[in-house]
Amino acid sequence: MNVSFDITRTGGQLGKVKFRLGGKTVEPFSTAPWCDKPEAKKLIPLLRELRGDFFCAPFGAGPAWRGEAHPPHGEPANGTWKVLSSDPGRLVATLQASVRPGTITKIIEAREGETNIYQTHLLEGFKGDMCLGHHAMLDFTRNGPGILSTSKLRLAQVLPVLFENPAEGGYSSLKPGAWFRQLDSVPMAVGGRTDLTRYPARDGFEDLVMIHHRDSDDFAWAAVVFPEKKFVWFSLKNPAHLASTVLWHSNGGRHYAPWSGRHRGVLGVEDVTAYFHLGLAASLADNPWKEKGVATSIPLGRKKCTRIPYIMGIAPLPSGFDSVRAIRRTAAGIRLSAASGAQIDHVVDTAFLR
Repeated sequence: MNVSFDITRTGGQLGKVKFRLGGKTVEPFSTAPWCDKPEAKKLIPLLRELRGDFFCAPFGAGPAWRGEAHPPHGEPANGTWKVLSSDPGRLVATLQASVRPGTITKIIEAREGETNIYQTHLLEGFKGDMCLGHHAMLDFTRNGPGILSTSKLRLAQVLPVLFENPAEGGYSSLKPGAWFRQLDSVPMAVGGRTDLTRYPARDGFEDLVMIHHRDSDDFAWAAVVFPEKKFVWFSLKNPAHLASTVLWHSNGGRHYAPWSGRHRGVLGVEDVTAYFHLGLAASLADNPWKEKGVATSIPLGRKKCTRIPYIMGIAPLPSGFDSVRAIRRTAAGIRLSAASGAQIDHVVDTAFLR
């Protein structure tokens, strides 16, 4: 098996993910610097275990909605998961939610001969609309600088409210609420523009944007090329399940505990159906994205099972591969095409997303 992983019982957070590429091991995901240290015991469960990727329902944090007071990123990211089976390459766990009663089943799979992780979350017994998503976090400190690219953008905006407050020891650099068309030209609060495709950047700041892709070939994608470690990470999703992507650039801009200026070189590539990270109430209310035709929640039915599929994988870089320009389906999986013209053919089961 070319992929190994585990989850934390608290929060069901995907961690210790290792991909084997030939004779080397690649670890693309981050783990917060306080994890597994005594100081973590005082933190809420979400932050105590902050690592890798985790499933959120609802996605984000905000005021209670119709009596539902969810913890940040919901019970799936904070509650205790029960592992039903754990075999090489496949893990199944469940969580009973109580704030909004229902059951979530988590299935994580790695397949022989592949360097992909397939995740499924099944939501049963819930009633009402919900914002949700994945919260993958990539480590640019361990893996060196990277180049981000995504499916073609239809909409893109900087978080329209203050993300960090200097009076509380938090700092952001982008212009709140600014709409933009390209990731490499985003307005800054002090004037001028910055490039979000190159990271790490903007040392000492935390920033958040959300993008929505032009639906194409029934999946959308994000990818990061890591030239120093010679691999590319990618995520694949069906926009019908996960409509948008939140990009969280965390590079030392939080000086309050537990962050204390030490959470650096982390990029959250968070595939969601939500209104930024502003929580259930904001996602269900009228908002500018919903007015532009982008779903910010999905309907759940007490008598139906809602399936959220998601794929993440890595591939080795051939000579001359600079940044991902396109990802398209092939008979055996996908073809990643570079701006330079180089190509990677990668085995992955894209039918899993349907």
